[in-house]
Order: sequence, then C-alpha cells, then structure tokens
Amino acid sequence: MLYALLGDLHSNIEDTKAVLTHIQQTAKEAKIIGLGDLYECTISKKKAQTMSGLSLQRAAIVENKFEELLTFPSIRGNQEERITQVTGIERFRALPETMEIDGATLMHGHQFKWSVSWQPTFPPFQKPLFFFGHSHESGLYHQQKKLPIRIRYGQPIVLQNKQYGVNVGSVVDHREWCLYDSEKRTITFMCVPSVDEGTVS
Repeated sequence: MLYALLGDLHSNIEDTKAVLTHIQQTAKEAKIIGLGDLYECTISKKKAQTMSGLSLQRAAIVENKFEELLTFPSIRGNQEERITQVTGIERFRALPETMEIDGATLMHGHQFKWSVSWQPTFPPFQKPLFFFGHSHESGLYHQQKKLPIRIRYGQPIVLQNKQYGVNVGSVVDHREWCLYDSEKRTITFMCVPSVDEGTVS
C-alpha cells in the first residue's frame, strides 16, 4: 500500500495546499496521514505553564481555509497538546499519540529526547520502520544515527531488512513529505518544486 506522510504544517495554508496538490499529482492513490503539528500554537512553551482557559482563537492560528484542507487522519503533535493545555478544549484529545500502519509506527517526535543539535534518541519500537517529524529536517536513521546519504527528492530508496527511523521533513517552509510503499519497502522523500525549477519532483 502507498502512504503519503506529511507533518509540521503549523497552520500554513499555502504550503499545505502546495503539498496536497503535489501528492495528487504524483501519488494520487496514496493514503494521506498527518504526523502532527497541524496547527500553530501562539502561546510559548514557557507561558503555557501558567495559562489556562484561553479561547482557541487566542491560543492558535485557526482559519477556515486551512481546516478545509485537513481531510486526512492525523496523530497529534506538541502544538496540539499545548493548545489543549492552555484552552482545555477536547477537540485534539481524540487524535492518537501514535498510529500503526503496514510495517511502520507513526509518532510526531516530541515524545523522545533530542540533542542540542537536533539529533533524536529513539524509543524502542517493534515495527521495521518508524516515521516521525518535529525537527523539520528530513532524514533516514539507523541504530540511532542519521545515515550520511544525500536526499534526492523523487527517487525511491529501497530499504534493507533492518529497522529504520524516517523523518518526513516539514510542510511549513520546506514543503516536504514522504511517500512510503509498504509492499516494495521503499521510501521516497518528496518536495514541491519551486516555480523556477520547471520540473516535478
């Protein structure tokens, strides 16, 4: 089965629209799943410790045009958790913290440790693949280390029979997503081409 995995939208309408259009153009049959941080919380992590009872409009960037784009299932990220914390509303509590798909576990990424240079330390996981986001930096990991490969957008990577971590990158700012073929056991890092490139990745 084909999966189009995208995360870290942060309420950005134009970047999200561009990525969803790109998915329709390049992998129309893929099942789209969000990896969290769909929304942008406007309350800092520090201020959130002492605030509660805020309205959703004051705590997050929520626009109808953006919400109309969210037609796919998603797990929750730290932005959704912080919005819930300062508002007390229930709408994001229903989003699961993790999700299991064919051969892979999905998690946003804020749940595990990150170094000052944004290198993650993964928790133990059972499935062969572990897809995440959070750092806004796409990459392929094995045995807690980022593999020194040059990402070529649009070119499938055939994975060996090992466990891998896959950072799908971010929709906001980078317009990245990841195509996962569970039958062929391939991942393809994808990015919406800039206007002056003239080609589709």
